[in-house]
Parts: sequence; C-alpha cells; structure tokens
Amino acid sequence: MKFSLIKQHPNYHNIMKKLLFTACIFSSLILNSQSIILEDFASGLTSPVEITNANDSRLFVVQQDGIIKIIQPNGAINPTNFLNISTKIVYGGERGLLGLAFHPQYATNGYFFVYYNNTAGNIIVARYSVSATDPNVADPNSEKILLNIPKPFTNHNGGSIHFAPDGNLWIITGDGGSGGDPNNNAQNKNSLLGKMLRIDVNSTGAYNIPAGNPFIGVDGADEIWAYGLRNAWKFSFDLTSGNALIADVGQNAIEEINRMPLTQAGLNYGWRCYEGNDAYNTAGCASATTMTFPIAVYDHSGGKCSITGGYVYRGTLYPALQGKYFFADYCSTQIGMLNADNSITWTTAFTGNNFSTFGEDYQKELYVAAVNSGKIFKVKTNSTLGTQEAGWNPIRIYPNPASEMIYVEGFTDKNTSADLISTDGRMVMENTRINEDNSIDISWVPAGVYYIIIKSGDLKSYSQKLIIK
Repeated sequence: MKFSLIKQHPNYHNIMKKLLFTACIFSSLILNSQSIILEDFASGLTSPVEITNANDSRLFVVQQDGIIKIIQPNGAINPTNFLNISTKIVYGGERGLLGLAFHPQYATNGYFFVYYNNTAGNIIVARYSVSATDPNVADPNSEKILLNIPKPFTNHNGGSIHFAPDGNLWIITGDGGSGGDPNNNAQNKNSLLGKMLRIDVNSTGAYNIPAGNPFIGVDGADEIWAYGLRNAWKFSFDLTSGNALIADVGQNAIEEINRMPLTQAGLNYGWRCYEGNDAYNTAGCASATTMTFPIAVYDHSGGKCSITGGYVYRGTLYPALQGKYFFADYCSTQIGMLNADNSITWTTAFTGNNFSTFGEDYQKELYVAAVNSGKIFKVKTNSTLGTQEAGWNPIRIYPNPASEMIYVEGFTDKNTSADLISTDGRMVMENTRINEDNSIDISWVPAGVYYIIIKSGDLKSYSQKLIIK
C-alpha cells in the first residue's frame, strides 16, 4: 500500500499556481546527478517512516504498520522485532505508527516514546520500556499513555517527536485533517492540533508542563510551544545553531521550511491564514506582522507535491555538506539541500523512491528511507572527499592548528584553489588561489574550527578539518 503523503483535494491537479520569488528569497539550482549518492544500506522493510538511534551503533526503523525494527551497522535487520504494537494502531493512508524518540537517559532508564494513531484514529503519545534482559527487545506490556488527542479526520497526523537539550519531549501534531483546516485547529491555541507541543515526561503522572511554555496561565493550552502548522511531516533539532527545522506540507501549491529558535516560544507559523508566504484564508486572522513566515518555500512545478523533512548535516565524513539542511519531495523523488543563504539546491530525481523520512546514526551521518520500496539508503557525496576517505592521498595541509599562514603540498596543478567553510555551513573563503610558495593567508580568519576544501584539476577535491587559533 502506498504511503499517502500526497494531498488529496478535488482541484489538486488544476491548481499549480505560478509563484514569483525574488532571488533573495528563493533559488532553485540543480546539482550534478553524481553529487549526492544514495548507497543501499538495508531493504525488506514495510513502509518505513522514521529512522533514529539510541546513542549507539544500531539504527531503529519505525514501520507504519506498527513494528519497530533494529538494523545493525552492517545493514543486517534483526529477525526479532524490537516492538510490535500492530494490534493497537490503525494502519493506512497517513495513519499508523509514525514517531519514535529515546529518552536522554535511555541507557539507564530504558524509556522510549512512540507516536501513533490508535484504532479509533486518535493521536497517542506513549512511553515504553526496553526489556530488562534483552537490549534488542522492548517490553510490549510496559505502555504508559501520555497523550490521547481525538482527530476529526483521517489525514494530517503529524507524528515527529524528539527530545531537546532541555530534556523535554517536543511533539508535532497535524491540524486534524480534511483540507483548509475547516475547524481552524492550527490557529486555535486551545486545540492541541496543528502545534508544536513541549512536555516534561519525567513525571509520576502522565507528564508535567515545563516552565517557559508560553500559554501557562493565559489563553491557550499549557502544552503548546508553537502553533499555526498544517501537517509538519518531520522536524529535527540542529543543536549547533540552536534551532528546530520544520518541514510543513502545503495545501495546494506551496511547500515550506520553517526555522524555530529553541529559545523563542509562542511563534505562530500562519496556517490556515497563509500557505507559505501567500494568503490562503485570512478570515478572522491576526495581523501578518504577528506571524513567522517560512525561511524557504517551493512550488509544485516539476512534479513536486509534498515535503519530507530531514536534518542539518553535522557528520564528519563529508565536510562539504556541513550546515546544509537535507529534505526531500515525496512525488518528484528529489532530495533538496537548504543552503546557508536559504536557497534550495535540488538533486536530479532518484526515480522510483518516494522518500518518507530521514534519520541520523549516533555519529550524525544521514540516512533516508523510501516508503514504497522499503529501502534505507546512506546519504553520501563525491563532490569532495571526506576526511576519512582521503587518507591515502599524499596531500599535506600544515600547520594545524594554524594562525597566520597554512601551506598545501601534494598538488601538481598550479590552478589549485581553496574554500573554507565554518562548521555552521558558512562559506568564509571561496576560490582563493594558492600562492607560488604553496601558502594561503588565513591571518584575517576568526579563530575557530573549519573545513578546508582544496580544489585542483588533477584531483577533484580534498577536504580536511582545520583549526584556526
């Protein structure tokens, strides 16, 4: 059965609104098809919709049918399920088991949390425990239900959950479904639908309300952190920048990416009043000046239809990808990268792969799942050689740490140049020519950790970490 992230509307095929974007807001580029590589990692899964880790070398994959699988570092899938709650869920369309998050102290308390639609279609957030005798199996009888949220329609379930550094569980819910949010749930601060919720799960009861939630003691549900979301299909934290990145699926024409600073509560992301940057249904809406608009949008041209959110790359194998936010479009089978200037770079299509989720391993390397094929891929690039992959190359960059000058040895091409990228993805130095004595002046560069990329005609590129003091 096809996982339905595609919006169903009577006029869907007739509404392909042509948007005008200025260059400062949006640009759509095409990567060389070989720049991003998807390497087969695991196969044979059923509708994978979440990939995560428990701070060890295993990957945990959530299947929409109610089963959680463990994948070993070599791609082998454990024959025994980690958890099977298929009898508790309704599976089909956009409903099922959708989210998984491990408690920050999972290694000692064994707690993990799931997000699913129960047999009545309600949104359930529940806690489970790992088996006391087998770390590869959960205790199916350990369920503690924290949230039970009724839904008026079958679609728009949200389903992404993560723990933040504050120790609280952050939860995205959909607006309740249908089209156009007919019940105005996303703008209703007393509804838990169409929201980012933030709860303290370290409680003897269901949960506590953390200090700092914006509607404590005022109009609005205490659990809410932010509102105005339609059907955010995946959010993730980028702890380096201190933000959450939220991919919100659009109504008819526009997909959007929102940035949420972790220290800024009460933001209104605009739905149903706005779809992306355009007015959708502003009847009874607050002023647009009170809303937070996307940092990037794209339309449905080229067969695009539904955004799948991912992660900002913070691994170490591919320095050129540092600081870029990876996401995908379900219909066009393309992967997108959000650049530091909020422009979008698209790969060519990975035909036959409807991407449903991204995930990280414990070393912050990226994976992506195709729901239709049941495959998990590693996300790689050959646009630059990663530091671990280039050890055979007789290239030397020294001194490291450096302060005034660095020297590059090992290239024979005199047209060699260098880029310097900060760990948050900013291009600090671009296409700088290397001097005749193989030196590069870095005296003007602020102290910090960077990735230097050396580009040459006789070797495409070489990358390594550089510390400037």
